[in-house]
Amino acid sequence: MPTYRADARPILTPEQVADLLITPLVANAVATQVATVVSTGSPTYRVPLVVEDPTTAWVAEGDEIIPTDPEFAEVLVSPFKLAGLTIISSELANDSDPSAAEQVGAGLARDLARKVDAAFFGSLTAPAPTGLGGLQGVSEVDGGAAFTDLDVFAEAASVAESVGANLTSWVLNPGDLLTLARLKAASGSNVPLLAAQPGQAARRVVEGLPIYSSPNVPQGTAWGIPADRAVVVVRQDASVDTDASVFFTSDRVAVRAITRIGFAFPQPAAVVRIVLKRTAPTP
Repeated sequence: MPTYRADARPILTPEQVADLLITPLVANAVATQVATVVSTGSPTYRVPLVVEDPTTAWVAEGDEIIPTDPEFAEVLVSPFKLAGLTIISSELANDSDPSAAEQVGAGLARDLARKVDAAFFGSLTAPAPTGLGGLQGVSEVDGGAAFTDLDVFAEAASVAESVGANLTSWVLNPGDLLTLARLKAASGSNVPLLAAQPGQAARRVVEGLPIYSSPNVPQGTAWGIPADRAVVVVRQDASVDTDASVFFTSDRVAVRAITRIGFAFPQPAAVVRIVLKRTAPTP
């Protein structure tokens, strides 16, 4: 919920906070499209993990069925603060037209989405959460020297299936996605090797799974992600504060947006990283 200082005039109502910050963030960030997004009002969110399933057995008619219990564990996620600060004129702050709020919120929301993706696919240091780039125990597949066909993606999907997971999307660097998009179905053919996702001509698929691109994925790397093994936790207490006192002499208003985001990967081995093993050119 937004909070307001006594010396400032609010430009966002409580209802507008989610509409102008959280909803666009979830819609625009690649991380929130390839993972499961959960919302929480608690400082800590618990992601359940089944360590061992209950055991079944063949039983003769009339014999006792031996009961067994599943073994559970949990991954604790404490969302990290992601904040932005922008300065606007008092005229804009006092504008009652809805477009004033939209102009302020849109820029902050876009950058929040970029920062979430940078953390999710990268390996940023504290106070950012640990993302895929710093995740230990992920499965890795050798992609060879270059992407010349789609076989490596079939291998990656098989690796995930071997640990009981099903990939739901791929994420590549835009340059690598362009390389795949240029591959043809056969020599001398103009038919692209990548298929279009039904109903979304602009979205391509590999192994039946949609492909996303993000500049935060290093070139030469492709991620295969199962949405149920990758979680983005969003705290519900997003806030937008305004303060005119800091820039009193210039008749401007400071607008501060704060949200809290965390990640969880309860089964790292279910996440597959395809890595190109490029060799250095011969001198």
